[in-house]
Amino acid sequence: MNRFRHIFRKEFNSFFASPAAWLFMGAFLVVTLFIFFWGEAFFARNIADVKPLFQWMPVLLIFLVGTLSMRTWSEERRAGTIETLLTSPVGSFQLVLGKFAANLALVGLALVLTLPLPFSVALAGPLDWGPVIGGYVASIFLAAAYVAIGLYMSSRTDNPIVALILTVFTAGVFYLVGSSMLTTLFSHRVSGVLELIGSGSRFDSITRGVLDLRDIYYYLSILGVFLALNLFSLERLRWAGNPTQSRHVQWVTVCALAVVNLLAANVWLHSVRFARIDLTEGNAYSLSEATGAYLQQAAEPLLIRGYFSQKSHPLLEPLVPQLKDLLEEYQVAGGEKVRVEFVDPHSDQSVEEEAADKYGIRPVPFRMASRYEAGVVNSYFDLVVAYGDQHETLSFDDLIEVKSSGSGEPEVLLKNPEYEITRAVRKVINGYRAGSDVFAELPAPVEFKAYVSPADRLPSALAELRASLENTLESLAESSGGKLSYDFADPDANNGQLGQELNREYGFVPQVAGLFDMQPFWFYMVLEGSDESVQVPLPSELSETQLRQSIESAIQRLSPGYLKTIGLVAPEGPANNAMNPYMMQPPAAKEFNELRSTLEANARVIDVELDAGQVPVDVDLLMVLAPDNLGEKAIFAIDQFLMQGGSVVIATSPFDVSITRSINANEQRSGLDEWLGSMGITVGDSLVLDTQNASLAIPVPRRVGPVTVNEIVMMPYPHFPDIRSEGLDDGHPVTAALGQLTMNWASPITVDSEKSAGREVARLVRSSTDSWTSEEADVMPDYQMYPLTGFVPGLARSPQTLAVATQGHFDSYFKDKESPLLPEEEAAEAESEDADAEDNAVAAEATEEPEDLVVGSVIQRSSDSARLVVIGSNSFAEDSALSLTSQALGTEYTAPLEFMQNVVDWSLDDAGLLTIRGRTQLARTLEPMSEEEMRVMELSNYGLAISGLGLVWLIRHLCRRKRTAHYKQILAEV
Repeated sequence: MNRFRHIFRKEFNSFFASPAAWLFMGAFLVVTLFIFFWGEAFFARNIADVKPLFQWMPVLLIFLVGTLSMRTWSEERRAGTIETLLTSPVGSFQLVLGKFAANLALVGLALVLTLPLPFSVALAGPLDWGPVIGGYVASIFLAAAYVAIGLYMSSRTDNPIVALILTVFTAGVFYLVGSSMLTTLFSHRVSGVLELIGSGSRFDSITRGVLDLRDIYYYLSILGVFLALNLFSLERLRWAGNPTQSRHVQWVTVCALAVVNLLAANVWLHSVRFARIDLTEGNAYSLSEATGAYLQQAAEPLLIRGYFSQKSHPLLEPLVPQLKDLLEEYQVAGGEKVRVEFVDPHSDQSVEEEAADKYGIRPVPFRMASRYEAGVVNSYFDLVVAYGDQHETLSFDDLIEVKSSGSGEPEVLLKNPEYEITRAVRKVINGYRAGSDVFAELPAPVEFKAYVSPADRLPSALAELRASLENTLESLAESSGGKLSYDFADPDANNGQLGQELNREYGFVPQVAGLFDMQPFWFYMVLEGSDESVQVPLPSELSETQLRQSIESAIQRLSPGYLKTIGLVAPEGPANNAMNPYMMQPPAAKEFNELRSTLEANARVIDVELDAGQVPVDVDLLMVLAPDNLGEKAIFAIDQFLMQGGSVVIATSPFDVSITRSINANEQRSGLDEWLGSMGITVGDSLVLDTQNASLAIPVPRRVGPVTVNEIVMMPYPHFPDIRSEGLDDGHPVTAALGQLTMNWASPITVDSEKSAGREVARLVRSSTDSWTSEEADVMPDYQMYPLTGFVPGLARSPQTLAVATQGHFDSYFKDKESPLLPEEEAAEAESEDADAEDNAVAAEATEEPEDLVVGSVIQRSSDSARLVVIGSNSFAEDSALSLTSQALGTEYTAPLEFMQNVVDWSLDDAGLLTIRGRTQLARTLEPMSEEEMRVMELSNYGLAISGLGLVWLIRHLCRRKRTAHYKQILAEV
C-alpha cells in the first residue's frame, strides 16, 4: 500500500504541476454549466431536477477523460522512463492501480465541484435526491470505465494524440451501441440487446435513481477487462525481444480467462433482478405493497399481455424494454396467479385477429421521419389485462406522456405505468366479482338490522315491502354461508326506548306516508359489520328486485375491492337553436369530459338527476360540479345521502366564468349556500387573486412598420393562484404528494369552528400569504393600467382557503322539518256546480292511499363515515380551464384531475391506488421565480464553480509550500 500511495501521490501531483488539471476541471465545469442552463434550457423545462447535468455526461466524459489519460503511459514511453518503471521493485499491478486511482480522483474532484447545482435546484423546487445520488454514482463508475480504456490505449503507443484518438473511438463505440441513434434502426428486441451492451443506456438506468447490481457490474467488468489488458501490455514490454517462455504463456492464458469471465458474468447476472436499490422518493421504480395486495386478491389466473410491434415509432421503442422489465416484476410479485406474455401481432395473423375482435386492439399509424427514412409505420403499443370474462386495454395514450424539451423535439416518457396497470388489475378483478357472489369477499360476518314497525301500522305498500324484505333476507342468509344474519326490531317497543337510541346514533325519526296519512311508523335498514355500518336506503321503486339490489349494494360497500360507483351531477350544455341557426347562441356550458374519463378509469360513473329528491341506491360517492339554482328536493337528496354516511364532493362558486372569444364572469347561485352554512362551510361572494400565479396567453398588439399585429404573450394572471407545497396540506392523503395545483377563478372558503365541532376538518388548498380577494366580476386583465398583475392590487393580503375536507357527524339541514318530498296541498279548488258531490269525491280520495307512496322521513344525523369535500370553484377540473393552463405550461396539465381522483380514493377509502399514485405524481416544478432571480441563480453557480477552482488551487498551493519547507528542513539537517 505504501508503494501504491506514493505512485498515486506522484501521479496526482503531476497533473497540478502543469496546467493540465486546471484546464481539465475548468473546461469540464464551463461545458457542464453551459449545457445545464443553456443547452437543455433548465428554466424553460420548469422541472426541479438535475437531469440536464447528467444527460450529456457520457459524451462529455469521453473527451475529457480521453484528454486526461492520454499522457499517462504514452509520455513514459516517449520519454524513455517506462524501462525504469518496469525494472523498479514496484509491481505492474501497483503501477497500473496507482495511475488509475490518480486519474479517477481528478475526475471525482471535478464532479464534486458541480455539487452547488443540485443544492441550488433544491432551493428552487422539491428535488428528489434519489436520481441525484444515482447520477453521481453512475458518473463515477462510467468515468472509471473510461479511465481504464484510456490507460490501456495510452500504454499501446508513445504518441499522446494517437492514445486520445483510440480512447475516444473505443469509448464512443461503447456509447453508440446502446444510443438511440443506433437502436432505432432495429426492432425493439435487437435494440434491447444493444442497450445492454451500451454504456450510455446503462448510465441512464442508474440516473433514474435505481442502483442495480447488473448495471454496476457492467462498468466494473469494463474496468476489469481493460485494467487486465493494461497489465498484460506492460508485461509484454518486460519480455519484449526475449524468447517465449512458459511464464509468458501463463500470462496470456490468465489474461484471456480473466477477460472472458469478466464479460460472461454479465450474462449470468442478467436474470438477477432482486439485487437493486430504489433511491427515489417513494420508491417510484419498485412495485408497491398495494400492487402486491391487489395481485394476491386474484382467485383465478390473471393475464397481462403486451402487444408490441417489432418496428414502432423511434420515440416509443426505448419504452418497450422498460415496460417489459416492469411486467416481469408483476410476474414475480404475483407468482402462479399472474401470467405475463409478449406478442407481436404482425408475426401471427391469428393473434392479430384475436387482438382486434376480442380486445379491440388495432395498429396505430405513426408518421415518422429521420435522416434514413420517412413514412408511416403501423405499430402496436398496447397492454391487455384479462381476468375471467373481464378485460382492460391500455394504449399508448394511457401509458406515455409527452413533455416539451429545450431542443425542440418532444420528450416521451412512461407516465405512471404501475398505477395504470394496477388500476386495470383492480378494475377487472372487481368487475368480475360484481357479477359473482357478493359474500365471497366479505372479511367478516355482517348483521342486517331492520328497524321496522309491525305490518298493521305500515301503509299497505310498505307492509307488502316488509314481507318482501323478510323473504329476501331469508334467501340471502341461506346463500351467504353464515356470513349474513338479520334481525327485525320495533323502535316503538318498550316505550320507544330503541327509537330514542336510533335518534341519538343515526338521527332516525318516525316517518309518515304523506299528508293523507299522518300515522307515524318506522322503516329503516342498517347493515353492520365488524367496525363500520352502512345505511340501506329505501329504493325509489318499492319492489322486491330493487330492494335486493339495495341490500347487495350495501354488502359490497363492506367488502374490500368492489368497483365503486360515482354519481355525477354536472351542468348540461344548452341546446342549439335548430329553427334559426343564425341567432346568437348562448355560451357553451361547462364540460367535464377529461374528469369523467379520469374517474371512469377506476370506477363506474353514472349521471344523476336530483330533482326526484333521492340519490340512486348503488351510488357510493356523489360529485356535484358547478351547481346552478338547485331546488329544495335536490338539496334534500344531497343532504340525506350525506346523512346515510355517504361521501359528497361539491365544486361551487358564486361566479361562473365562461370562456368563448373572451373571458366573462357572471353571478351564479348554486342554491347550496344555506345548506353548506348549516354544515359550517361558507363560500365567499368574491374571487381570490394571488401574486403567486400561473400565466395566461394574452394577445398583445405590436406595430411592425405600418401594420399592427397581435402577439400571444404569456402574462401573469392572478385569478389562477399557483398553489405550492406550503399551500397544500401535507398531512392529508389527498394533497400530501400533489406538489403543485393551479386553481381557476376560485372563491374563498371559511369554516365555522362551532358548527364543525366534533368533526375532522382539513384545509386542503390555501393560497399564498400575498393573496387578496375581489368582489369585481371583471376577470379580464388590464396590463396597460396595471402592468404587474393586470388588476387592482389588493391592500389586505392573507392566505385564503380554497378547498376543505370534513369527516364525522353531520346534523341534517332538514332536521325538525317536514320532508320536501311530501306533496303540497293544493290551495285552489276546482269549480263545480255540485259542491256536495265534490266534497264526497274528495273525502273518498282522502280515505284511499295515493297511487305513488311517498315516505316522509328525514334522517337527522349522519354516521362517522360521512365525508364532505368543498372546492370553491365552478371551473375546477373543467375542460376549457385545463386547456388554458396547459397552454400556459406548454404541456398537458393534469394536476386538478389527479386532485379529484385523490379525493375520490380518499372518500371511498381506497388507500391502495392513492398510495401508488402518490409515489410518482409529485409535481416537481420550480417555485415561481422572476427573470432576475433566474439570472442570479445561474450566475451564482458559475461563481461557485470559479470559487471551487480557486479553493482547489489554494489547497494545492498550501500543500506544495508545506512540502517545500519540509524538504528544506531535511536538507538543513543533513
